Amino acid sequence: MSGVGSIEKALRTAPPDRLVEVLDAHLSASHGTKSSTVWLADYRSTSLSPSGVEPDGTDDLLASATRAFASQTVVVDAREGQSLARLHLPITAWGERVGVLSVVLDADRAQQAREGLRELAGTFAVALQAVYRRTDRYHMDRRRNGRLTMAAEMQWDLLPARGYDQPGVKLAGQLEPAYAVGGDHFDWSINGDWLTVTALNGMGTGLDAALLTTLAVNAMRNARRSIPTGLSAPGDLADQAVLAADAIYSQYGGTRHVATLLLSLNLATGDLRIIDAGSPRMLLVRGGQVRDMVLDPQLPLGMFGDTRYVEEQERLQPGDRVFIVSDGVHSATRPNEAAYGERELSRAIRSTRLQPPAEAISSVMRSLRDYHAGAELADDALIVCLDWSP
Repeated sequence: MSGVGSIEKALRTAPPDRLVEVLDAHLSASHGTKSSTVWLADYRSTSLSPSGVEPDGTDDLLASATRAFASQTVVVDAREGQSLARLHLPITAWGERVGVLSVVLDADRAQQAREGLRELAGTFAVALQAVYRRTDRYHMDRRRNGRLTMAAEMQWDLLPARGYDQPGVKLAGQLEPAYAVGGDHFDWSINGDWLTVTALNGMGTGLDAALLTTLAVNAMRNARRSIPTGLSAPGDLADQAVLAADAIYSQYGGTRHVATLLLSLNLATGDLRIIDAGSPRMLLVRGGQVRDMVLDPQLPLGMFGDTRYVEEQERLQPGDRVFIVSDGVHSATRPNEAAYGERELSRAIRSTRLQPPAEAISSVMRSLRDYHAGAELADDALIVCLDWSP
């Protein structure tokens, strides 16, 4: 059996909470590694924590692992005259950055083993995603920097993934404050030629807002997944919005609502269908320039019964980038300062033109935290970045 095939079988048959140990044993037996460390990204995607035993020489090891995570490239630590080398390999599944695999092996084998180990890290990423909901271990590894509130627990568990990457399209999103987020949320799905993305801002704060957003997200997913009944079809947004609005109104009678932006992108043509039902904003980056996409505002989901929604249409050009930001970003304010969205937001977005979406949203979030002078965000903040380059 090939190296990749043998590790696939070993991971597939391992207990969900023992993947790291099974991987370490395989690396030692099949690749001659002396040791290995799996680092997992925290909820902010700004720091890495080891899964299992804390490794020796943690500071230097962590610094190199962090470079591999940020650059999504293999980082090799090998000094002339030393017999051992360290390789740091991104653990990434379908574009979602999960963490980093660090291995120690003989220096004369490092370059030869590099590509095989990178492929193995990708195989491990897929296995890790598959078992993520079957054990608490990896959830606990990711939150060593703090405890999640109940509302944040619900929101993170509701997410499909924080990133996606395939030829022609890249997507990434982030919620803040990561350990206490309430009503902000994003969702996405690939169906045929269509990528559907929603950004939501549930009314209120904390657990109440999270419950409201959870209802809205699941109602829209139900509409997307009801294609066999003829209820909806890939790329069609109106039915999704109507079903979610009716579900929210039925539950709350108009006392609560969800500000929502829905869009579907045809990955082959760049055709974009949009429903603006609330406060999330879209910004288009084209040719180095940032501009607001001016849309026809419609009622937030659940404000009134029997609300109908109308799609707008745009067309992206190859190389376009779209940012979606919630009001916790574009409307953020400080005493005696212009709102963040009036000046700083466009400046921060322009500075990300050479960064992939995952790094771009991290840069904008850093800019937002700098605007708040390092204080915890007063409102939920959501950023989604989408690149289309067919």
